[in-house]
Amino acid sequence: MTTTGLATYKDDRGNTITYSGPAREKVKVNFRGSNNTLVVADNANLGQVTFDFDCDNGTIRVGGHTLLQFSGYLRVGQDSSILLGDNVTTTRTITVTAFEGQSVTIGNDAMFAIGCQVRSDDAHPIFDVRTGLRINPSKSVVIGDHVWIGYDAIIFGGSTIGDGSVIGARAIVKGSIPNNCVAAGAPARVVRKDIAWERPHLSSVKPYYKPDASTVEKSEFWNLAELEDEIPSFTHESEAAL
Repeated sequence: MTTTGLATYKDDRGNTITYSGPAREKVKVNFRGSNNTLVVADNANLGQVTFDFDCDNGTIRVGGHTLLQFSGYLRVGQDSSILLGDNVTTTRTITVTAFEGQSVTIGNDAMFAIGCQVRSDDAHPIFDVRTGLRINPSKSVVIGDHVWIGYDAIIFGGSTIGDGSVIGARAIVKGSIPNNCVAAGAPARVVRKDIAWERPHLSSVKPYYKPDASTVEKSEFWNLAELEDEIPSFTHESEAAL
C-alpha cells in the first residue's frame, strides 16, 4: 500500500499513521508488510520525504520543528525503528535505514548537510566463505543532541556520537565519537576536543564576523569533552581552524 501526502491512516494489516498537522503533499509512505507504525508530530516541517516499511513491526517516529525543515528517505525492515527527535533538520534529502531488528536514534537539534547517510546496515549480507558466518551484521546507531553531520558524511551501524559534536565532510563513522568533539576522516577520528557550535549561519545573524564566543548566543551544549584518549586543546587562532 502506498499513500501520498500525510494524514491519519489505518489498514486491515495493522499499519498505522498518526498525524494531524497540515497537509504535506511531498510525503510518500509505502507499507509492504504488517503492523508498522508511523508517528509524525503535528508541527513537523517536512519537505520531500519517503517512508518505506519493507517488512513487519517497523516503527518510525519524527519529532516537531520550530526550525527549518526535514527531507529524507527513511527505510525500516523487520522489527526495526528510526526515531528522530525535535528539530532534526536537513539541507537536502538524507538517507536513514534500519534493518534486522536494529534502530537508528537521532537526538534533538541535529543538523545534516547535503548527501548524508545514517545506516544500521550495509544493505546486503557478506559471509565468510569458510565458516558461512555473517561478517557484517546490522547494528544500532545513536546520535546525540545538537550534533552537526557534515557534507556527504556516512554514519554506519554500531556508531554512537555524543552531544554537541561535529562530523566533518565526507567522514565515515563506525565507532564511538565523544561529546563536544570534531571528528573527521575515513575512518573518522577525533581531531579536536572541547568544541561548541551554534546553528545560525555566518551570514544570517549579526555580527557577520564572529572571531570569538562573544559574538554568538551560547546554547546549553558548551561542555568539555569526556574522552579517555588525550586530544590536544587548541587555543591559538591558526591552530583552532578546522
